[in-house]
Amino acid sequence: MFSSEGVRVRGDGRAYRVWAVCVGSIALFAAGVGAGERHFAFTYEVLTHPAGEFEYEQWVTWKASKETDHTFDRFDIRHELEYGVTDHFQIAAYLSDWRYEDGKSVRNDGVDWRGAGLEAIYNFTHPVTDPVGFSVYGETLLADDLFKLEAKLLFQKNIGSWIFAYNFVVEAEWEGYDYEQNKGVFQHIAGITYQLTPRLAAGTEALYEREYDDWSRWGDHVVYLGPAMSYRQGDWWIAVTPLFQVTRVADEPDFQTRLKIGLSF
Repeated sequence: MFSSEGVRVRGDGRAYRVWAVCVGSIALFAAGVGAGERHFAFTYEVLTHPAGEFEYEQWVTWKASKETDHTFDRFDIRHELEYGVTDHFQIAAYLSDWRYEDGKSVRNDGVDWRGAGLEAIYNFTHPVTDPVGFSVYGETLLADDLFKLEAKLLFQKNIGSWIFAYNFVVEAEWEGYDYEQNKGVFQHIAGITYQLTPRLAAGTEALYEREYDDWSRWGDHVVYLGPAMSYRQGDWWIAVTPLFQVTRVADEPDFQTRLKIGLSF
């Protein structure tokens, strides 16, 4: 697996088989179907779907290797259906979130269902015709042992072939059998990309995150940075971003990558 010291390969290869199945499945699903388009895997853009348009999005996020556990692997999978209520208001359902996790630091290796949820985005201004594009975002996620609320402020500016996007994120999470564990999570996420061709764009994304345990104690800040690539054709698009930790937080993954595929209909 990837680590801060280079590339390491685990003998059992279980995580890589799971990754291959996930990528292969969503690639086959998207192939042959002719989207709103996204240029980033982590950073949200401000524009919403036109009224009456549906889009299915498939997410795969892989996190690997910690300084405290180089055998760590985690795959977060999301199946999402979005719908444009108006040209400025979009809702979405997380049909199912689930996770595969293994490693020496993981108590129970294997697959765990992570819940279902709802999302809404309202767009106020356009990133081309207005000085800055701006939208607000809200999300709720519920499972047997998890309840999460999330809010985002989304900003974007398009200048020629360049796209600049920034998200400020606040999360409140309750976990455990009686939701007795709680914390806040604060993030700054930003992306810059350049449209190389009408179908292909390339750039970079950065992620800053800090947790606030029990809403009383700050954790370490962690920063990730990596390249962003996106491609669109007809009614489908794909975006992928690998991120590498540039801080030295021992109990956070050294590497994470997200792959997203969208299909409009």
